Amino acid sequence: MTVFILYNQCYLHKLIIKYIYWLNTVVFLFNPLPCCILALTITTHHSRKFFSGKMGLFKAAGVVYKPVEEIDLGPDSNEFYLKANVKAPRMAGFLVKIFAWFLESRIIGTLLLYILKRNNLIHKLVSNATLEEAPMFVPLHPFVDLNEQEVEQIGSDASPAERVQRAMNCLPLTLEKSVDDSNSSSFRRWTIADYSRAYSSGEITPRKVAEQFINAVHESSRAALPMSFFINYDAEDILKQATESTLRYERGDPISALDGVPIAIKDEIDCSPYPTTGGTKWLHKVRPCTGDACCVMRLRSCGAIIVGKTNMHELGAGTSGINPHYGTTRNPYHPNKIAGGSSSGSAAVVSAGLCPAALGVDGGGSVRMPASLCGVIGFKPTFGRIPHTGVLPLNWTVGMVGILAGTLEDALIVYAAISGQLPSHEPTILPPKLLFPLLNSTNPISEIKFARYGEWFNDCSDEIRICCSNALHLLCEHYKWKTVEVTIPEIESMRLAHYLTIGSECTTSLSSALEKLDFAELGWDARVALRVYGAFNSKEYIKAQKMRNRQMQIHKNIFAKADVIVAPTTGVTAYSIFDDALKTGELDYINGAALVRYQISGNFLGLPAVTVPVGYDKEGLPIGLQFIGKPWSEPTLMHIAFAMQALCISHYRKPKVFYNLLHKN
Repeated sequence: MTVFILYNQCYLHKLIIKYIYWLNTVVFLFNPLPCCILALTITTHHSRKFFSGKMGLFKAAGVVYKPVEEIDLGPDSNEFYLKANVKAPRMAGFLVKIFAWFLESRIIGTLLLYILKRNNLIHKLVSNATLEEAPMFVPLHPFVDLNEQEVEQIGSDASPAERVQRAMNCLPLTLEKSVDDSNSSSFRRWTIADYSRAYSSGEITPRKVAEQFINAVHESSRAALPMSFFINYDAEDILKQATESTLRYERGDPISALDGVPIAIKDEIDCSPYPTTGGTKWLHKVRPCTGDACCVMRLRSCGAIIVGKTNMHELGAGTSGINPHYGTTRNPYHPNKIAGGSSSGSAAVVSAGLCPAALGVDGGGSVRMPASLCGVIGFKPTFGRIPHTGVLPLNWTVGMVGILAGTLEDALIVYAAISGQLPSHEPTILPPKLLFPLLNSTNPISEIKFARYGEWFNDCSDEIRICCSNALHLLCEHYKWKTVEVTIPEIESMRLAHYLTIGSECTTSLSSALEKLDFAELGWDARVALRVYGAFNSKEYIKAQKMRNRQMQIHKNIFAKADVIVAPTTGVTAYSIFDDALKTGELDYINGAALVRYQISGNFLGLPAVTVPVGYDKEGLPIGLQFIGKPWSEPTLMHIAFAMQALCISHYRKPKVFYNLLHKN
């Protein structure tokens, strides 16, 4: 009765009554992504029970988790695979606004947030759960010598340019291709090595490439469907960098293979002379960019041309890349489809040929997911491997700088440039040496075992399941590698714990700014996300960190059985962009949940992971296969990804939107 009285005294009561049936049938579910809140339908029956008091506010019993040592990880385990509820309607436009208003109201919003957490199993699987593990707040991994095969050791004190050269020495010899050779029947993107050879031979100059890059970006912005690749780029600055690089080549003194190569940077990473917006219209006003992030400085020291700040989902809070402030980044393979988020622009510029590589930030699949949807390589190293200095502190313990590249070789070169010793204030336990995979070796690595959890692997569209299964079979057959069937328990619990963690860290990081912020400056989907993020409390955060420790132990036991975990990268291919979402964003739980299904362990547990394009669906949209490795196993992951790429690359297709920057005309 008290709730009913307070409800009717609310100044919004007329609006709430008008939409009570809608509220009784629709609530929103969290998308396990760094980043989004999406919709879940609950029954009118349960809503009425809640408002009539028959559903007690404190009756959400929690799971009692058994000790890790009692869990059967074998293929015949009785551990239950819990699928996400997929009965939610997609919402955009006016409905998103209405729901944001309800969530932001003091009384009805509190009730709705309780329903959200209860019906999405936050209470059962995390908040009220009983776990015997101690909390683990940062996924730092002690260094263990993995005795990796076919690697070259590089001193951790080597300069970025020296590391790039050593990485180039690890690449296979390839037939040189002239920049005028456009008659090849198979499609491939220009690589960093192609740029370097073309510049050194004088076939083309960095200045000419920069001019063609600027023209291409202008063209992409004027298209019937603007591609919205960039939030910010400065033609004058790009030409200045390119002119300096051209002069170095004319003197015969390029800094490295990266000299003159265009590299784009996600607008979550500091990069002068641009503001760091995080996809917002306001964040750069309260957090000015005062210089380059460490990773950007290292790229500059190798001579790379930094060509601007790529578009992203606002605050990284979504899977689609739809940004109401800077436009929706579109998929080069089909401009009516999403590019994925939140590193949408970085994936799209690589896919479209504007850059051979770009930097992103991966907090919940934000590099690997758009890479897969756009048909490129997405690589996320072990937590702590790449300096995080100069990256927006939206999520301290799950976010990592990652690399998007047209080929695995280019991912290795950029990885070589930006890895190495970290600033002293960053927590990590780096290995004593950097190890680069010898991709030019005639002796492929042997005895690789892939852990495959069948129910999880197959929880995707039929086209993805068949394509990824065939690719894995081909890989194992060609290299005599093996697949080990396993069970990975409590995947849904880990997803919710990760979501709770990234949401708590985001709101804590932005708390002082949000107190003064006019919420009208936020996109509507971001408003919903932040309202739900702010509903988590300290007890729930600590429970989530207990789950992190628990899953660390479970995955350690899985890695005792196999070298790598394999799964599709996403559960669906890129889906359609609708006009009603362009100005508000959208809440799409069905697609969002499918996109992030295979991403979480890489971020929550700090594990390295890589996605490789392995095929296309019936619409010609790319499909990716993902490999998740042991901590510090980047060389093994790269060997495997390179082997997979070698088997698929002859079948790669040219995107509908593609720019040939090395063409002299």
